[in-house]
Amino acid sequence: MALEVSVPSSMASLLLVLCYGMVMVGVVNSARFYELFRPSWALDHFIYEGDLLKLKLDNYSGAGFESKSRYLFGKVTAQIKLVEGDSAGTVTAFYMSSDGPTHNEFDFEFLGNTTGEPYLVQTNVYVNGVGNREQRLSLWFDPTKDFHSYSILWNQRLVMFLVDETPIRLHTNLEHRGIPFPKDQAMGVYSSIWNADDWATQGGRVKTDWSHAPFVSSYKAFEIDACECPVATTAADNLKRCSSGGGEKRYWWDEPTMSELTLHQSHQLMWVRAKHIVYDYCTDTARFPVTPAECVHHRH
Repeated sequence: MALEVSVPSSMASLLLVLCYGMVMVGVVNSARFYELFRPSWALDHFIYEGDLLKLKLDNYSGAGFESKSRYLFGKVTAQIKLVEGDSAGTVTAFYMSSDGPTHNEFDFEFLGNTTGEPYLVQTNVYVNGVGNREQRLSLWFDPTKDFHSYSILWNQRLVMFLVDETPIRLHTNLEHRGIPFPKDQAMGVYSSIWNADDWATQGGRVKTDWSHAPFVSSYKAFEIDACECPVATTAADNLKRCSSGGGEKRYWWDEPTMSELTLHQSHQLMWVRAKHIVYDYCTDTARFPVTPAECVHHRH
C-alpha cells in the first residue's frame, strides 16, 4: 500500500493547498538509496560511502540499479556527478521505464567525452515501444566537478526533463491529435553505467580508453515523489488511484499549474534550445523525411 502523506513538493504546492483548501497527497520517499532502490547487476561494481553511492565501469563490467517499486505520475530526482577526465565511450543513464515490447520510457543519457570536450546529455521518449525521439544538448556547467540534480516530471499532460530545476525538454500530451501519450503503464526508475563506444562519443569514432578505468559516476539525494503502484494492480486501477479524484484527495501533479510551463520556465526552455541544443530529431530530415507528427504540433 502506498504511503500517502500531506507533503507539499514546493512553495507553489503549499500555496495551492491554501487556495484549494484540500489536502495535497503524494508519495514522498526518503533520499536513502536502499529505501528506494536495489542493485540490479554487478554488485561488486557498487561503492558505498555513507549516503554517497558510486557506480564503476571497467573492462569487465558496468553496473546498474532499479527502484523497488513502480510508479504512475509524479517526479523523480537524483543528484549525479559524472565521470571525470577522459570518459569517451561511456554512458551514464538515469531513466524511467515500464516493461515489455510496448513499453514507455523516459531517458537521460550522459554521453562521455574526451578530456576538455563538453559532456552531451541525450534525452529520449519511448511511447508504446517506439523511441527515436532523441535530443542532445550541452550543459551550461561542468557536470563532472560537482553534483547537479536531474529530474523527470510526469503527469497526464506532459513529460518534462529538468536539470537543476531548469526545463530542458517538454513532451506534451497530444492525444487530441491522435498521437499516443505514455499514461497507462507504471514505470520503474533506473540508472546504470556501461560501455557504448560504438556510438556514444562522436558517433563511435572515439573509443573507450581502458587505461583510464575505472570510470566512476556518483549519486546522492535520491527523491521519488510519485504514486506507487502495487504489482498486482491493473493499469486501469493504477490510473484511477494515481489521479486526483473528488473530495479531499488531490495529487500535486494534477494541479492546473502543473499542466504547462510557467512563463519563467518557458523562457528557460527557450534559452536552452537557443544556446545548448546540438541535435533534435524533429529537424533531422535525413532520418525523418516526413516530420514526425508530434514535432509539427509541439510548441517546444
